[in-house]
Amino acid sequence: MQKLPDGYICDLTPQVAKYTKACLENSYICEEMYEKYHVFRGLRDKNGKGVLTGLTDISEINAKKEINGEMVPIEGELFYRGIRVEEIIEGCIKDKRGFGFEETAYLLLQGKLPNKQEFEEFKRVLAGYRSLPPSFVRDAIMKAPSKNMMNALARGVLTLYSYDNRADKIGIADVFRQCLQLIAMFPLIGVYSYQAYKHYHLDGSLIIHIPKPEYSTAENILHMLRDDSSFTELEARILDVALILHAEHGGGNNSTFTTRVVSSSGTDTYSAIAASLGSLKGPKHGGANIKVMEMFEDIKAHVPDWTDERALRKYLDEILNGEVFDKAGLIYGLGHAIYTISDPRERVFRGFVKELSEAKGCVDEYNLYLAVERIGIELIQKERKIYKGVCTNIDFFSGFVYKMLDLPIELYTPIFAMARIAGWSAHRMEELINANKIIRPAYMAVGPRKEYIPMDERE
Repeated sequence: MQKLPDGYICDLTPQVAKYTKACLENSYICEEMYEKYHVFRGLRDKNGKGVLTGLTDISEINAKKEINGEMVPIEGELFYRGIRVEEIIEGCIKDKRGFGFEETAYLLLQGKLPNKQEFEEFKRVLAGYRSLPPSFVRDAIMKAPSKNMMNALARGVLTLYSYDNRADKIGIADVFRQCLQLIAMFPLIGVYSYQAYKHYHLDGSLIIHIPKPEYSTAENILHMLRDDSSFTELEARILDVALILHAEHGGGNNSTFTTRVVSSSGTDTYSAIAASLGSLKGPKHGGANIKVMEMFEDIKAHVPDWTDERALRKYLDEILNGEVFDKAGLIYGLGHAIYTISDPRERVFRGFVKELSEAKGCVDEYNLYLAVERIGIELIQKERKIYKGVCTNIDFFSGFVYKMLDLPIELYTPIFAMARIAGWSAHRMEELINANKIIRPAYMAVGPRKEYIPMDERE
């Protein structure tokens, strides 16, 4: 039987505490049962390999290669429509196109890279959709400001349903139009929701900037968020790289799988994307970089000398053993379900993080990250006896980048969503085009059969 956390009962009424205990007693399934029936929890086997549930042509994640009949770990690879994500970013910078998220969105949605004419047209279409319906900001955002921007995004998406006279149509033309609108509108809903929260809950000034049609998604986020609308080319470029790297990550990640599961039921676009947002909000998924930031603030509070490796090692060991911080026994940002040698997104991002830390005068903090990474990986491999390899994932550095960009922590996960909406959109359309069957996995009932007992005879 599961136990309630210490001190949990005191936060509940006696009746709810009683119900909670009964729920725990009657809902717990022991680990041995999963092993007995060969159930892969989390849809991953003991070796970390995912259970195959579908096919996709949108992106590919690769962390192993077959050599002489044996699967061998390799440097992580991420492909968007068959193209390495590193090449997409390198191409944007080399050709001096400035910003690549829009090009990435086109690639994911259309299955090919745009030529100059197609790209300019696509940017004009997004710019044309980069506005919210009349009175939407006042009625949907300002009248009930949320303390959580992911909830605000989800509510905003569901509210947009009411402004679409073809909201329930799931033909590809309607869905494509809806997805383009959501890609364009996500930054507005997220940033405006934060501005409302800052004003009503933090007593800050209420400043609403209208997006500029000539700006990219990254530029508009910074423009709408900052009081004076100013930003440097380096700041916008690095935010753009972050959006590219977060735009898609295979069909098996939790929020994208949610998109496909909910889409398979035949529901509308707004309901499907709201469900995806609910998944991404979780700290085990999109909220992971916030846990990294909270962990580093805790480390800095307890190890004031960031160069004291002995003290840092001791505190990280205590974190790993569940003695300090959140007592979860995790060094956040280290390790990944698929990648073992390296996360390609983190590998690409690392160089930009160093460049930004130098520009922002944060080199000492960057070096602290490097020390925690090095010591943490060593401790995890030793304490947990992990031999397959432990690598740094993109969440390790992304929160640090957002902090250097002066982005509020409330927007860390929403910015992830502003990028991932491109991938969700591509997967929703692929599911609707190809599946035509509701996703319905099997669950085995393991409880005993019982006789019905009349109420007067129950104990």
